[in-house]
Amino acid sequence: MQSCYLAVDIGASSGRHIVGTVQDGRMKLQEVYRFENRLQERNGHLCWDIDGLAQQVVEGLKAAHDQGFAPVTVGIDTWAVDFVLLDGQGNRLGDAVAYRDKRTADQRRKLEPVVPFAELYRRTGIQYQPFNTIYQLCALKDEHPEQLQAAEHFLMIPDYLNYCLCGVMANEYTNASTTALVGAESKTWDDALIEKLGLPRKIFGAIRTPGTVLGHLREEVSRYVGFDCQVVLPATHDTGSAFLAVPARDDKAVYLSSGTWSLLGVENLTPITGPESEAANFTNEGGYEYRYRYLKNIMGLWMIQSVRRELGEQTGTRPSFPELIAAAEGAHDFAGIVSTGDQRFLAPASMIEEVKAACADAGQTVPATVGEVMQTIYNSLSRDYRKAIDELQTLTGKRYTSINIVGGGSQDMYLNQMTANAAGLPVFAGPTEGTALGNLMVQFIAAGIYPDLQSARDAIKNSFEIKEVLPQ
Repeated sequence: MQSCYLAVDIGASSGRHIVGTVQDGRMKLQEVYRFENRLQERNGHLCWDIDGLAQQVVEGLKAAHDQGFAPVTVGIDTWAVDFVLLDGQGNRLGDAVAYRDKRTADQRRKLEPVVPFAELYRRTGIQYQPFNTIYQLCALKDEHPEQLQAAEHFLMIPDYLNYCLCGVMANEYTNASTTALVGAESKTWDDALIEKLGLPRKIFGAIRTPGTVLGHLREEVSRYVGFDCQVVLPATHDTGSAFLAVPARDDKAVYLSSGTWSLLGVENLTPITGPESEAANFTNEGGYEYRYRYLKNIMGLWMIQSVRRELGEQTGTRPSFPELIAAAEGAHDFAGIVSTGDQRFLAPASMIEEVKAACADAGQTVPATVGEVMQTIYNSLSRDYRKAIDELQTLTGKRYTSINIVGGGSQDMYLNQMTANAAGLPVFAGPTEGTALGNLMVQFIAAGIYPDLQSARDAIKNSFEIKEVLPQ
């Protein structure tokens, strides 16, 4: 059996188990398991199949063992903001409702007299998004107050999956920071804010930082998968892990984690929570070693993934991403453009029809082909990347000289070229498995393989191909 470290990286559309090893200072990755993640309609809400996800995590550990690997540690990262509640016996209360559900639509208006958003932003530094955890909890309080009354524990999605693996409940910092309930400066739960909202303080546990060892696998899990290992906290928010894997050449680099969401920003040592930052809707999410990920959320590849899924449902066969890229290239002169931040694209019944409708509403030529729909999405993403960089430069007072893209979207060289052209900056694309790699980097550092983050980042440049794209 080969000793290794294991990253479980779960996104909004799929999850993967990736084994990591270090040989002669160079990192090597190998995917050993992959599974789909889909939203389900339950009790009138869009929900995650949280029991299914927990089982898939275990199945992936077994698959690693069956392929000859012996993980020393395992770490889990997922998306942010979503959560579950548990009672005093550790039983889950209610469904794992997903952020794309509409239950939070009116919560900002309701909360404004209680906690004006300007105050909320100043305290927590978290941008407005209708699905922020604070709004989800308030929506739950309206609909199912009995669940909050019975709750003893609040766990975000990766926290809960860790609990399923090792039996330890812990709130991890990078994910907790996205709730808009953690003080930007204090880096812990904002008790005064929680009290104002009428939420039970007892459910929010002590916040742990990446690198914390939670414990060993539950006995029944260990017996099933064929080995035992320690569960270690990475940056459990996938963007927090992805930002760790950016091999930036200097401090003038913009980071772009490109996946279902596009997260564009930089690392700061202090939060920026003034009114200009609030107006621009930038967020200050907690990062590894208390760095702040100062970034903007952009809709990202969700729009392309939705088009692909929709075409597959229509024809019975999903087109490949290269086929969709080729279709866009064939319509490269089409000038359609939409705002990717428009909430209409969050969970439409048809992404294709929604893009067409948005163009029509704006008085533009309506896309008539798949290629024109795709080109509209590419035009819009690259335009919004450029706008976010312009805002970033104004807010930080810095000039940035490159864009470093990690994640699955870094493979899309057509989008990379359009991004370089729109921003007028060189793009450095890779590594592709940025999130899983960042997850593993924390495990490597915790194990003493690398002494610190900088040495781990330096190793990335020698371990993976980074492609340079110059503006044309």
